[in-house]
Amino acid sequence: MASDFDPAVRYQPVPDERPIEAIIGKNIAKRSLFVAPVLALVFGILQGWSGAVAALVGVAIVVGNFLLGGWIMSRAARVSMSMYHAAALFGFLVRLGLITASMLIIANVTDLDRMALGISVVVSYMVLLSWEAVAMVNGAERDLEWSN
Repeated sequence: MASDFDPAVRYQPVPDERPIEAIIGKNIAKRSLFVAPVLALVFGILQGWSGAVAALVGVAIVVGNFLLGGWIMSRAARVSMSMYHAAALFGFLVRLGLITASMLIIANVTDLDRMALGISVVVSYMVLLSWEAVAMVNGAERDLEWSN
């Protein structure tokens, strides 16, 4: 068919598809239940209660970032591919700004350990992102149809 080769027809957004990006964000949030206690234990041993609480707050900031990113990308995918690409680029920059702002506000308002907060944000971000990437490559996400 001619429409199969026409990019304007072939790549139109499909409004009834599942929000894949939001599902990925939820999967990352589920994995954080394994990462958060480990970081809290490590920083609890090294820095005490303040370090443990700061590590849990840091993981919560990262999880909120991934959930927000999934929601933004899922919403943008329903509009157009141009909106999706813009949301990917500018949404990432805005979310990094939100991570930084929330860390600065928390560090200035509370008495949490700043080092534990900062390290836990970076470590949990990288671990959760890497874990999700490996799970996707290995086909562990059965709730996503294209990973089978």
